[in-house]
Amino acid sequence: MEREIDKNTVILKEDENVGAVQIADDVVAMIASLAATEVEGVSAMTGNITNELMSKVGVKNLTKGVKVDVLEDTVTVDLSLTMEYGYNIPATCQLVQGKVKAAIENMTGLTCSDVNIRIAGVTMKKDK
Repeated sequence: MEREIDKNTVILKEDENVGAVQIADDVVAMIASLAATEVEGVSAMTGNITNELMSKVGVKNLTKGVKVDVLEDTVTVDLSLTMEYGYNIPATCQLVQGKVKAAIENMTGLTCSDVNIRIAGVTMKKDK
């Protein structure tokens, strides 16, 4: 009984006796961001120039570098990542795709059809 009510929110469950459960696209984006950054070799999420400028003036966006499209019960995710130097990019991206897909599907019950990744940069590890 999932249906879209507006561009930024989807109803996950609706029961006439109890009420409705809704989830915002930003919540799905946050789940994707947190799952991606848990993978070893992913340095950070990177956003577009607007997100970069906003972070410099003090506005923090937890979903920086994540674009989520939720249509009915299907989610498409686009991630922009910065990798750490020395990690195999294809293997790391495959781990990120699996982790993001599993996290979204387990936490929301929605189907994640695509997890697209763009590598925006590579960072060097800092000596401790």
